[in-house]
Amino acid sequence: MAVRNIIQIDEDKCDGCGLCVIGCAEGALKVINGKAKLVSEIYCDGLGACLGECPTGALTVIRRDAEEFDESAAMAHVASRQDENNRQSTQGPEPVQIQPAPVHASHGQGTLACGCPGSMSRELSPADSRQTREAAPASALRNWPVQLHLVPVKAPYFQDAELLISADCAGFSATNLHREYLPGKTLVIACPKLDETSGYEDKLAEIIKNNHIKSLTVLYMTVPCCFGLVHLVRQAVRKSGRVVPLRLVQIEPTGEVAEVLEEAAS
Repeated sequence: MAVRNIIQIDEDKCDGCGLCVIGCAEGALKVINGKAKLVSEIYCDGLGACLGECPTGALTVIRRDAEEFDESAAMAHVASRQDENNRQSTQGPEPVQIQPAPVHASHGQGTLACGCPGSMSRELSPADSRQTREAAPASALRNWPVQLHLVPVKAPYFQDAELLISADCAGFSATNLHREYLPGKTLVIACPKLDETSGYEDKLAEIIKNNHIKSLTVLYMTVPCCFGLVHLVRQAVRKSGRVVPLRLVQIEPTGEVAEVLEEAAS
């Protein structure tokens, strides 16, 4: 033990966005139960590279008695986490081919400025599952487009909607998406890591504010960067000035539900 610089986390300020986890090259931080935690003192070099990633000011560097930083152990820890992520991404059930259910579309009004036919706003009428073969579950998708960059703020399918906001990867991991999460909901998808998200918060806030959204469900992955989607949605709800029930569903890459949280967002 020695008196040295080490990270300290104010859990009252931490909203669990996970950005600090991405910013820590030594893997010293992890989001546990919605809060950032120091995994081990020996993984923290005390330089504070993660401070600039925290949007709430929950991180500070203090001097206290702590175990010495062990760079070799930290790098081995990072490598083991990467190996675990790689194993998880290759596990799971054998892939099966599913014939998509027929979708009946009624065209909405207009297209986006780009004029792309694929981004035309449409309300969809999911097919009755009784009209499809057992091997081909009916689609529960009710709207198009679904990507947050493309959806019009005042599309008719947003009015009085129960909104499902899904991370891009979650739809491929949650094999019961159309059966459990999507029925009766309007879908929007986004990736907090790879998308250009600078306008997402404002756009979501406008959707929530102008369309009387009844509820929000966020479907996101256990990987740390994906918690950024939860942070984005929470901020958008606050900015909208509305009070909307919020359900957070965290999915493992294997498809299992890791955690479900219910909260009244405002």
